[in-house]
Amino acid sequence: MRPKKTILCVDDNEQALAVRKFLLETRGGYRVVAAHDGAEAMERFRAGGIDLVLSDLVMPHMDGNEMVRRMKEIAPEVPMILISGSVKTYDHGNRADAFLPKGTSTPGEMLERIRVMIARKRGPKKSYRPVYGAPDGAVFDPVAHAIAS
Repeated sequence: MRPKKTILCVDDNEQALAVRKFLLETRGGYRVVAAHDGAEAMERFRAGGIDLVLSDLVMPHMDGNEMVRRMKEIAPEVPMILISGSVKTYDHGNRADAFLPKGTSTPGEMLERIRVMIARKRGPKKSYRPVYGAPDGAVFDPVAHAIAS
């Protein structure tokens, strides 16, 4: 069994953060690290081990866009999603990989978007090709350059 992926969830609204954390842990099966503002999120992000960042856009002191910009300087490969209830459209000239307006997508759709983005970060699954003339069920492992059964 693979280890659980870790999501850094950032929101200055305590209630929204608690609901999102519960959803990600129970329905998504993720490990969730919560942060209440951009500075706390940056501290947790620098500690490492984060597979995806899900953050509110509008926050005091450091907004989500600035936080994402700083995080991308540290680890550009980590997918980042911004969400907002007050902003309905979002300029894609920023550093976030996706934007979700609050209330326009179901929790299931949000979880699916997260699953796809984490899978994309991991890369494609290793492909094994069947080997002709080999015993049934044998495949060629391109990494090991050997036949595996």
